[in-house]
Amino acid sequence: MSSTQTATRESSTNIVESNPLLQALVQQIRAQDHYGVYRSWSDELVLSPFIVTKDKKRSISLEGEVDPATQLRILCFYRAVAACVETETGKLCQVVIDLSHEGFGWALVWTGRLIVINRTLRDAQRFGFDSLEKLAAQGEKLVQSGIESIEKFADAAKA
Repeated sequence: MSSTQTATRESSTNIVESNPLLQALVQQIRAQDHYGVYRSWSDELVLSPFIVTKDKKRSISLEGEVDPATQLRILCFYRAVAACVETETGKLCQVVIDLSHEGFGWALVWTGRLIVINRTLRDAQRFGFDSLEKLAAQGEKLVQSGIESIEKFADAAKA
């Protein structure tokens, strides 16, 4: 193993250990593992399906259905975001994903009567991020947006 590969593995280990969103995402994925396949896997390996390079995205066809594994990755991502919002605000958050067979739809996170996060999904077949850092950054941005919505509309969140 080269020093570059070792440094990359150590940096990805550090980012997963230090990022609450990535930790929540690993928990969500492992919660869906009914047969214990991921039990012995490292966190980085569990998160590896979320890393989809631009070249790989280009090679994924938009013609067919969204495969169940991709649907589950999308659901786990938004559930992890909701879990982080819950942790920060103390408000129970729910997630719903409405995805057509063509890869278009919505991801909604709500608490009380407040829609905390509302995201349009397009080309769901190509759902993924360039790196763990970008995955963490996008997730943290959504978490922060959700927290701000709850703080701004506290009465709706209580209802």
